[in-house]
Amino acid sequence: MTQIQHSPEARTRPGAQLSVQIEDIEAAQELLADIIVRTPMEHSRALGRLVDATVHLKAENLQRAGSFKVRGAYVRMARLSEEEKARGVVAASAGNHAQGVALAAKKLGITAKIYMPHGVALPKLAATRDHGAEVILHGSNVDEALAEAQRHSDETGSVFIHPFNNTDVVAGQGTIGLEILEQQPEVDTVIMGIGGGGLLAGSAVAIKQQAARLGREVKIIGVQAENAAAYPPSLAADALVPIKGVRTIADGIAVGRPGEIPFEIIKDLVDEVVTVSEDAIARALIFLLERSKMVVEPAGAVPVAALMEGKLSDLGIRPKNVVAVLSGGNIDPMLMLRVIQHGLSAANRFLTVKMMLKDLPGELATISQIIADADANVTGVDHSRIGGALSMGEVSIVINMETKGAEHSEKVLNRLRAQGYEPMVPQH
Repeated sequence: MTQIQHSPEARTRPGAQLSVQIEDIEAAQELLADIIVRTPMEHSRALGRLVDATVHLKAENLQRAGSFKVRGAYVRMARLSEEEKARGVVAASAGNHAQGVALAAKKLGITAKIYMPHGVALPKLAATRDHGAEVILHGSNVDEALAEAQRHSDETGSVFIHPFNNTDVVAGQGTIGLEILEQQPEVDTVIMGIGGGGLLAGSAVAIKQQAARLGREVKIIGVQAENAAAYPPSLAADALVPIKGVRTIADGIAVGRPGEIPFEIIKDLVDEVVTVSEDAIARALIFLLERSKMVVEPAGAVPVAALMEGKLSDLGIRPKNVVAVLSGGNIDPMLMLRVIQHGLSAANRFLTVKMMLKDLPGELATISQIIADADANVTGVDHSRIGGALSMGEVSIVINMETKGAEHSEKVLNRLRAQGYEPMVPQH
């Protein structure tokens, strides 16, 4: 990773020349004392067994408005002058920052206009409106909504509340880092997701500088979705590299360009940035539901995905005490349903097979009995006699079933093959 070279005097603490310092974060923590919830730290034995370490989950999905975003939004807006507050604020977000700004505006008595992309999750849209903000749908992604919000600010004088590229916002998000060290003093590795970088940057300042005060070292690992990973190429180039075609289930971190302020901090303080696949995110979300009883949105599940995929060991990191930040819990139930189905399929616990059968009475009953004898549960059947690939007397059948994992799925397939059938498994 590219590192900034500092003078010997600046090396007395990590990031000593950066735009946000631990004193800024400590001041933000005081400002937020009566506003936010001190979210719990949950021990995960199941994850600990996977990575051979003690693992705790910082449950920011239980924060007010459902994510960490209210921390930075409130700090930024509370520090506006009375004249700026009177002009109102404008922001753009796929949901979490929108809710954070709307809640902060309500607390501070400021009018707020929020631009959200078309297709935003309905619960996030409804929650933002419920806090009293005016919501305008614009563009197909966060970057387009951001551009429109900035245009509105330029034209009207409303104060633009950027979701990550602002020092007050970064300081507010960094209060999570202080809480992590207070709640888990022995932590040696912290892992969290990255979109624009405000959370990671602020937390890195708080954790690295506080750990330096204590004569300790804590590794900071950032995680991005593979399909929305602007940080790896930017860090490699030591410059902001925008990416196109951002598309991921982790809409909370679907950002195509790092923020300038977070980037300068992250390249200096963060140890590594890794990426995870959509399948890995889906598996992590299901893992959190089943094993930790946590409702977490895909963006909040990416650090768990990285742990489950062995990303730390791939980097040669052998931690003893890990904290993974579950950054948000705002998920559309319909998206949750799709992610669960996809995650079960990715984990070989939801098997779909397609077969050609003879169009004879009893064939479907025979197939069903074979599957039942293999202890799998059929959840859906699609049956068709018409299609370009079908001959007279043939039927195409697609069967969805619940299985117990990869080994069990293969057992079901082998049972079908042994009876002369040719099951095909479509790629998910």
